[in-house]
Amino acid sequence: MSHTDSQANDSRRYDESLYKGIYGQFFGMDEVLFENRTEHQHLVIFNNQRFGRVMALDGVIQTTEADEFFYHEMLTHVPLLAHGNAKRVLIIGGGDGGMLREVCRHESVEHITQVEIDRQVVDMCREFLPNHSAGAYDDPRLNLVISDGLDYVRNSTDKFDVIISDCTDPIGPGEALFTSEFYEGCKRCLNEGGVLVAQNGVVFMQPEEVTVSAQRLKPYFDDVSFYVAAVPTYVGGQMTFAWATDNPALRQLSVEEISRRFEQSGLRCRYYTPAVHVGSFALPQYVLDLPGMADTQQAGD
Repeated sequence: MSHTDSQANDSRRYDESLYKGIYGQFFGMDEVLFENRTEHQHLVIFNNQRFGRVMALDGVIQTTEADEFFYHEMLTHVPLLAHGNAKRVLIIGGGDGGMLREVCRHESVEHITQVEIDRQVVDMCREFLPNHSAGAYDDPRLNLVISDGLDYVRNSTDKFDVIISDCTDPIGPGEALFTSEFYEGCKRCLNEGGVLVAQNGVVFMQPEEVTVSAQRLKPYFDDVSFYVAAVPTYVGGQMTFAWATDNPALRQLSVEEISRRFEQSGLRCRYYTPAVHVGSFALPQYVLDLPGMADTQQAGD
């Protein structure tokens, strides 16, 4: 039974369709809080006994209250603490507000632009997933832009120290955010020594996302790699995050230096630690053996 059929029949489960016919997971639905087809995609938010409130787009689970911190902390604090002096941050996507919340925790950040294609995702997540944004949409440092992320990076004259691409999988509205044109646009929007990080799928189930991203990023950045974290909701193994910068030293920082910056930031995290930060760049051998990954160095090499 598909996710739409499940909801139409008011059954008590949501079947994810990301790997339809091959592998999958379902979530019990205690209560459907919101469901609608927005201008861009099918959006549903529901309650689950173990994961709390859950948001899905076009049949794919995007975020849950229970484990969102794994993902949002790693995609935010790794680039910001590695950079060490980020004043301007660009978030592409991230309409649930979790990434914005974590960026806002960095008091040294002076300006945040968030570009989200779907206004209704922002509005409904503010209403039904308020713990994700935790008031961050009211932060005076924020400039929220409802627009296509690819169009923004191609046309904007603004510059940023860190760019975080918190996009959906490369289907539907998220597909453009895995293209060479998007990566080229990000490069032109970065200040010298800036960092781009991007959600890059579960590498065991979606190895082509890593290989294609590596091939498309390398023409624009001197240092391209990936780091990993295991997020329970994103089934199939380790979630992979793309990393791209022209400053290779940022990926080679010692745990002592990251610890110093972390302590200075005053952050208190539930997943991220300086040791996890450094260790996350140590990629498993099967990932290093993927096409196009031969020249990707391990952290510390």
